[in-house]
Amino acid sequence: MYRGAVLDLDGTVYRGRDPVPGAPEAIERLRERGLVLLFLSNNPTKSREAYVERLGRMGIEAAASEVLSAGTVTTRYLAEHHAGDSLFVIGSPGLLEQFDEADLAVTDDPEAADALVASYDHEFDYDDMTDAYRAVADGGAFVGSDPDVVIPAGDGRMVPGSGAIVNACAGVLEREPDHVLGKPSPEAVEMAREAMGVPLEDCLVVGDRLNTDLAFGERAGMTTVLVRTGVTDDRRLAGSDLDPDYVLDSLADIDAVLDL
Repeated sequence: MYRGAVLDLDGTVYRGRDPVPGAPEAIERLRERGLVLLFLSNNPTKSREAYVERLGRMGIEAAASEVLSAGTVTTRYLAEHHAGDSLFVIGSPGLLEQFDEADLAVTDDPEAADALVASYDHEFDYDDMTDAYRAVADGGAFVGSDPDVVIPAGDGRMVPGSGAIVNACAGVLEREPDHVLGKPSPEAVEMAREAMGVPLEDCLVVGDRLNTDLAFGERAGMTTVLVRTGVTDDRRLAGSDLDPDYVLDSLADIDAVLDL
């Protein structure tokens, strides 16, 4: 019997502002069965509290302790490894707020930076890429918040995500990031393990992305469940080296796994 479930959000629980049909009811059934839940998003732009509010508007109750994101993981990583550094950040206001709450030092001057943090920024442009180069061209640390190259927009179409900006910075710097946080990083696995309080090997992970959600689950030794409500279609699934334990049309169908 499963003891918990890690649920991706965008593309799994909701798309844009709307819940996936049947997802709120499926989450309630998971709670009724006594499973420990963790909502884990690779969207770094919102705090735990903001995610709780967003889920609440969809009729899904959650506590802040049940939410992690790429922003949460990135913030803790920086606090542990770059607490004394000046960070040049390409990122959203929501990510900067998380850094501020953790007392991380952020600079607007790339020449004064010790490290570069690259993440989702709707206004990313050529000047940002130039500043990224100037910030760490001399070898300073280069950190990405998450690897998601594309993300679902509210209209159902895909738009560039943090990974696209990380890759742009990597291209001009001619080197890969030193660390990319979010799923499926070891840091995300460790934070999930702490948050769940039960062995991840006894848990499900449900998500729509092979290279993040499913790779995260495999790294943690979890039972992996792919849903078709997000970015992965049959063509991508057939061409992937990752083999989900289960493939469902939607989170609404989770009972098909639980009842086996």
